[in-house]
Amino acid sequence: MRNRYLDLLRAVATVRVVIYHLTGWTALTVVFPAMSVMFALAGSLIAVSLDRFGVWAVERRLRRLLPSLWVIALIAVPAMLLAGTPWDVRLLFWGFPIVDPEATGWWMQSLSHAWYLRDFLWLVLLSPLALPVFRRFPLASVLAPYVALAVIELGDLTVPPVARDLALYGGAWLLGFAHHDGHLSRLGRKRLVGTAVALAVPAMAWVLTHPGPRGYDLNDIPLGNALWSAAFILVALGFTPMVREHRLLTVLNGRALTIYLWHVPLIVAVTQTGERFGLPVHGFAGIGWRTVVVFLLLGLVVAAVGWVEDVAAGRRPVLLPGRRVPVPVSPAPAEPLAQPVPSLR
Repeated sequence: MRNRYLDLLRAVATVRVVIYHLTGWTALTVVFPAMSVMFALAGSLIAVSLDRFGVWAVERRLRRLLPSLWVIALIAVPAMLLAGTPWDVRLLFWGFPIVDPEATGWWMQSLSHAWYLRDFLWLVLLSPLALPVFRRFPLASVLAPYVALAVIELGDLTVPPVARDLALYGGAWLLGFAHHDGHLSRLGRKRLVGTAVALAVPAMAWVLTHPGPRGYDLNDIPLGNALWSAAFILVALGFTPMVREHRLLTVLNGRALTIYLWHVPLIVAVTQTGERFGLPVHGFAGIGWRTVVVFLLLGLVVAAVGWVEDVAAGRRPVLLPGRRVPVPVSPAPAEPLAQPVPSLR
């Protein structure tokens, strides 16, 4: 049975990511650390799949992830080659992005968010090994990524982007394991909130004393981001209110990957077009018209290629998920003809 509360969190995270990239409002990274929440939800779901299907859960996750990426790659890679990009073997990583695939020209900015797929892929591949270790040493396992990140940040170490991001988001993934195994619910409300506060206070202290190039944007402050996100996830996943089913939740969850992959190229295209024609792209007016246009275009893209997510998940492809299929009603059986009453003679 689907957990509609988790669907709600994923839907909010998806919309928050789009709005953040449209507006650049740094407060959104604090109010709702969407990327960490998405990794935590994915960690919980992969734990469910591993319990049900074993190592084949990895294949199932990759099968649902990669086709939507291939659709945009089939457009981006030929476009880059036609624009004069020399052939590079790293272009092949758009098929299986275990490292950053090659991106040039306009696509360098438009596909800058593909790092999420790279990190997601690595965490999925490592999960069959990580879940048994977590179940044997749960607390040490959860702490390990945060300790590694602190060493990297405090030691000012230069590490590969994948290693840095696994330290940054690996803790959220493992908190997803903890959610699935019931550790968060067993903490109790007081201990849960107390632990969250114990993480949030040093997180904000670090953020306030170590602002990045965009001020207090958590994306520029990895250690503060990880600690604040951990506090947020503990509360968000530790309390699981009942959420009623809603068509909007179904659509956003059924098309989350399509929305994520296509929203940045659309934002870049709309913004550059506005600048070319002298339209405002900043401030209330600029954000307002760009938001309307981007969401309209995103709706068209979702309608055009979102069905790929249905095929990847083994569902019947539909324009938009969640529409109730009418159940044919069998006609009522015909009443038997009245029998003539015999005359009494």
